[in-house]
Amino acid sequence: MSGAQDLSFYFAFAAGVISFLSPCVLPLVPSYVAFITGLSFKELTHEHPNRKLHRVILVHSLLFILGFSVLFTVLGASATLLGQFLANYRDTIRIVGGITVIIFGLFVSGVFSFGFLQQEKRFHLRGKPLGYMGSFLVGVTFAAGWTPCVGPILASILLYASTAEDMHTGILLLLFYSLGLGLPFFVCSVALNTFLATFQKARGYLGTFTKVGGILLILVGVLLLTNSFAFLSEALSRWFPG
Repeated sequence: MSGAQDLSFYFAFAAGVISFLSPCVLPLVPSYVAFITGLSFKELTHEHPNRKLHRVILVHSLLFILGFSVLFTVLGASATLLGQFLANYRDTIRIVGGITVIIFGLFVSGVFSFGFLQQEKRFHLRGKPLGYMGSFLVGVTFAAGWTPCVGPILASILLYASTAEDMHTGILLLLFYSLGLGLPFFVCSVALNTFLATFQKARGYLGTFTKVGGILLILVGVLLLTNSFAFLSEALSRWFPG
């Protein structure tokens, strides 16, 4: 695995974390946990949940994360396959993709807005399907339908995946993105009381998190546009040999 690929995986993971911290995901974590588990808010915030309650939260959260991870990974593989199909135009795809990612970064940072990107595109489920499979399907639905904040960041990772030389890299990119999105969701779901207390203190910084995400996208766009991932990786290796 090359240093440039390692660096892109770190960026993908960071993009997943930024997606989780976005204003249209983070505040709704308690609602999603209640929906996928079928538990009341009182049960979820009990100071001393019994082992059965803890297991329910644990399993349903993991299945929800698995659901959106599977769809994101399929999208990553598809993007890479499309890029391979258009291999003769890879440099053009890279340049256009870099410009597009920079535009997405400016949008996420709030420099300007696109009306069609700010429209909410969600699949609303009246009731979760029963059982564990239901939590998996809700995760798939989340991945397919939530675009206001996650969309530009996810699209940027997919654009980069389309420039990968093999499908393995595209799959790993989206797995790292899913891990960045899923890991904090899992931690918050199994420690909901701590999450709620922390969220009350940190909610004023959501705008800052979003701007940081926009800056990250702009950086990725510049690296993609100038084909500089390998150069940056070599520089980081010299500065931080460990």
